[in-house]
Amino acid sequence: MADPPPWIAEFTVAPGDFAAHLDAVVASGRSAVPVSVLVRHLTRGTPLPPRPVVLTFDDGFADLPGPTAEALAARALPATAYLTTGAITPGLTSLLPPAPMMSLRQASVLVEYGVEVGAHTVTHPQLDTVRAPALHRELHDAKRVLEDTLGHEVAHLAYPHGYNSARVRRAAARAGYASAVAVRHALSSDRDDTYRIARLIVRRTHTAADVASWMAGAAAEGERARVAPFPDSLPTLGWRLYRGARARVRGPEFAG
Repeated sequence: MADPPPWIAEFTVAPGDFAAHLDAVVASGRSAVPVSVLVRHLTRGTPLPPRPVVLTFDDGFADLPGPTAEALAARALPATAYLTTGAITPGLTSLLPPAPMMSLRQASVLVEYGVEVGAHTVTHPQLDTVRAPALHRELHDAKRVLEDTLGHEVAHLAYPHGYNSARVRRAAARAGYASAVAVRHALSSDRDDTYRIARLIVRRTHTAADVASWMAGAAAEGERARVAPFPDSLPTLGWRLYRGARARVRGPEFAG
């Protein structure tokens, strides 16, 4: 994203840097696969290609079905995009702050470019703090809208900002999702939890050299490479309790 709003700037990269990141993936010899391929391996033992990597994109910003998808396709890199339906559907709203967004009808364009589409809820709340009826709507309505638009099953979910809990993971499975990705800022593995698959966060400060380090299975400079699965830390559990108490007072809050 060339000129991102301040609220999302930390988690975006300039177009030239993005191209360099993708070139680093290609140069690494990694085999890019959509998340569905990883999930089939985790659940059925289906073989993965040599040295697999999964590229994911959240929310559905305006450049996703254009320059982003084009850059991926030019390098024959499949990916998975998780769309926040309330932010891209006319007449609906979300908790996402203002930003240029793609439209729901452009979801089919992503598929044409080889980008698998997953759900990222309707409004982008902190899912581990919302009550059961709202959690049901966030998971089911996003899935239904995307399936109606694309004409095929949408089986994969991303938790907004990675926020999840055992209750949320059970709800995702009941809603019909085959997988869900969290964040965790860690490397995934073939032992990872299907309903909180670990991902690395790409920030604006990350360089092509950092991406190359990740592709080598190492940490970027100044970071610690961790491999999932691993239990939630005490600070994570404490932060969840605090956010839950705050949500009971304020209502649903933006996950970001």
